[in-house]
Amino acid sequence: MSMFKPSILTLALTAAGLSSFATQAAQEDTIKKDDVEVIEVKGFRGSVVESINTKRFSTQVVESISAEDIGKLPDSSIAESIARLPGLTAQRLDGRASRVSIRGFGENESGTTFNGREQVSIGDNRGVEFDLYPSEIMSGVTVYKTPNASIDAEGIAGVINMQTVRPLSKGERVVQVNGQYEQTSFGKLNPDGNDDGYRGTISYIDQFADDTIGVAFALNTMSSPNQEKRWNSWGYPEFTENGNDYSILGGAKPFVRSSTLERDSAMLVLEAAPTDKLNMTFDALYVDFTDEKILRGIEVPFAWGQGSIDANSVIVDEASGFITSAVTQGQRVVVRNDYEEREAELTAFGFNTKYDIDDSWSVEFDASYSQVDRKIWSVESYSGTGRGDARGVADNLGYTFNGGNTGASFTHDLDYSDYGLIQLGGPLSWGASSALNDKYGLTGTEYENQAQDGFINAPTIEDELSTLKIAASKVLENEYISSIEFGMSYKEREKTKDSEGYFMTLSSFSLDNPGMLNVPEQYRNGSVDLGFIGMGDMIAYDVNGLVNDGYYDLLAESLTNTSHATKSWTVKEEITSAFVQANINAEVSGLALTGNVGVRYVQTDQSSQGNAFSTVDGVVVTSPTNISHDYSHVLPSLNLSLAIDEQQTIRFGAAKTISRARLDEMNSSVNASYNQTPDENGNYWSVSGGNPNLEPKEATGYDFTYENYFSDEGYFSAAFFYKDLTQWIFDGTYAIDMSGVADPSTGEVPATSSGTGSGKINGGGGDLYGYELSLALPFKIFHPSLEGFGLIASHTGIESDIEDQNGNDYELPGLSDKIQSLTVYYEMHGMQLRTSMRKRSAFKGDVYGLGFNTEQVDILGETIWDVQAGYDFSEAGIESLEGLSVQFQVQNLTEEPFTSLSGDNALQVRDYQDYGRTYLLGFSYKL
Repeated sequence: MSMFKPSILTLALTAAGLSSFATQAAQEDTIKKDDVEVIEVKGFRGSVVESINTKRFSTQVVESISAEDIGKLPDSSIAESIARLPGLTAQRLDGRASRVSIRGFGENESGTTFNGREQVSIGDNRGVEFDLYPSEIMSGVTVYKTPNASIDAEGIAGVINMQTVRPLSKGERVVQVNGQYEQTSFGKLNPDGNDDGYRGTISYIDQFADDTIGVAFALNTMSSPNQEKRWNSWGYPEFTENGNDYSILGGAKPFVRSSTLERDSAMLVLEAAPTDKLNMTFDALYVDFTDEKILRGIEVPFAWGQGSIDANSVIVDEASGFITSAVTQGQRVVVRNDYEEREAELTAFGFNTKYDIDDSWSVEFDASYSQVDRKIWSVESYSGTGRGDARGVADNLGYTFNGGNTGASFTHDLDYSDYGLIQLGGPLSWGASSALNDKYGLTGTEYENQAQDGFINAPTIEDELSTLKIAASKVLENEYISSIEFGMSYKEREKTKDSEGYFMTLSSFSLDNPGMLNVPEQYRNGSVDLGFIGMGDMIAYDVNGLVNDGYYDLLAESLTNTSHATKSWTVKEEITSAFVQANINAEVSGLALTGNVGVRYVQTDQSSQGNAFSTVDGVVVTSPTNISHDYSHVLPSLNLSLAIDEQQTIRFGAAKTISRARLDEMNSSVNASYNQTPDENGNYWSVSGGNPNLEPKEATGYDFTYENYFSDEGYFSAAFFYKDLTQWIFDGTYAIDMSGVADPSTGEVPATSSGTGSGKINGGGGDLYGYELSLALPFKIFHPSLEGFGLIASHTGIESDIEDQNGNDYELPGLSDKIQSLTVYYEMHGMQLRTSMRKRSAFKGDVYGLGFNTEQVDILGETIWDVQAGYDFSEAGIESLEGLSVQFQVQNLTEEPFTSLSGDNALQVRDYQDYGRTYLLGFSYKL
């Protein structure tokens, strides 16, 4: 038996993503060279082979997906492709896979890079929403489950690296056009919504000057519809009936949503290799992202409403103590016509140069900059039969839960599609704002708290990240260590969030005219069907047009509501790091041992600018805060791969890793009040809000993996992983220095500056461990007649034992204890057939709540099936169709809903979101 030992060149190429082994396995034509016939594969099978080889020749534990050509990743969404990898899964956001979890950790615990560089995010925190990035311009994705010292990005869970094409490695000119038509299975749920859309990509790759200069360029545009029928509850309070306590529906907010995600992007890569020793690459990415949502529905108060519950109508599920059916009489509802627009603009630039000084020394310099600006404009418009709690026509409403987790259906007496009955104006007394009441002189009147006819949330985010890196490596003539790498990097990040909200009041409102307003004819859009919850048709109007045309007066909520001061902040981080790493290429008892051992030192200086605020005479008074904190970490890592023979490998990884605190938790915006008497801690200040002294979560992880590459298209692996978690983040109290901060009630700086803070703190910890099984199985190993058939499957089981600083059990956000994926495919003679499944068990996930606050809810497990079929005409022998391929996809084939609960009772549904199916018909033409 000959020992399989990768050469230094092979390892270097693999690390750079340029392994010729993977590239050569990505064609399907029969080639005759030197009288030897070699059969190679391309298409989806070629992507599988390339992904397997990336995994096989990596010095770490990785998973990857590859595209045969730019714009041809296996799925229409990059998040869906990533979520099929072993140990990975995704959380859907408005029907689209967006947030990715690695081995039970939420998206905030993993790092995301683009061509190896850390990325900004459009969310309030660090976790990347992957629907921002077009899969059409990516050549592949690599997920690092074990780190090495040279990787800049940080994350306890791992690092996800998205890659664009390197034009000089392509070796040929490629001009390609991709197009796709998209259709949702629901008709238009809103009359002014979209149920169809399109995607298009033009890409160009070429080489010049004797293959010393390369260029890759891609333009992508997308208008993607998504629709939803949603049941949403307010909550489930206790209700006493015949001396027994039951839970009952407090109220519900079901609606239909029509969304259109429009995204235009441009990608440019310039690569120059004027000599064999020098390589320079410049890449740029620009994304213009708009997600428009039209939402219409009826907020139905029940136990929390003004009606009376008919005791004779109550039906109780005795097993759970839940009232599954009841009728309330004399109830008034809020008819909602809402509009939301989320805009984001991403710009990213990077420059990298590598120079080989001689045969042993090389140096590398990398500089990058990325920025994202996000704006949200979310409008709520209220209408009903009369202004206030007890005016207008009331209704008799009943509900019956449908069984399972699908929510409830209602009965009603009124016609909510009648524009004469349903008018603009606040039908319930919402908006208890002193500023709003004072503006309209409502204090002490019968119309108090009746001037809110809608509301607008308008938060903005700016995120900016600059990075410099310099590194060097030296090849050694050593029996054990093949090379040494070392370097330094500097990152500067600044993220700012401004939160604001506006009360909407009809411009015609005054104490002399406290009535409603008929919807003007030019803004009427007919009606919308709410039959899925039994409410029939409802009026539909253009609320954004009404706002833009001045039908509403706006008043800033921040005048009297402290929540906006809490949610407005700036966080800055300056991170300096240095690393040294030895790359291993040795023999142990005649077996090849490769890998690396290294250490990374990270020094962080963080600061936050925000507001210390309090309410004085009903008005929010703020003073600026600026709090700094610094800390450092030493992060060792070890990766070893032992090749038992040419197809079997054993891997071991060990590393200390960190995940930085969420940005909205480490800001310096706090509600501060000064007390004349000290609290139990002897402090005079009472503070709540962010904690700018938060430090990263820490983990020491171990990974043991067995891999068997029994075929060019097949492998089996089994892995066990364990992480010892410390310094986690929980709710608690901490000491805070308020030196120089003025007492909001007096404007003077008190002599005593000690304070007790209430918010997030470091502490607690525990263990997370699990196993992972994955298989790629080409059926040709059973019989030659099965050439082209195959499957890819994985199963991950995860357990955790984590406690907070008080010894209470804690469940990690994003942790599903079971994650599974399956793809069955056939690809031969141009025909491509594939069905894919991804499945995860229940987990705690983050969703947007009131005021775009991040809320954690219990989300039920889900199983999502997709189907794809296509044909590559290059196999048809028709010269005029050479380069053309067509594809048809069905996403969410089984119409799997997204379901979250309120508490442990399976009947108490918080959200039931039905997205239906999505159909896509596309083509690709390669010149």
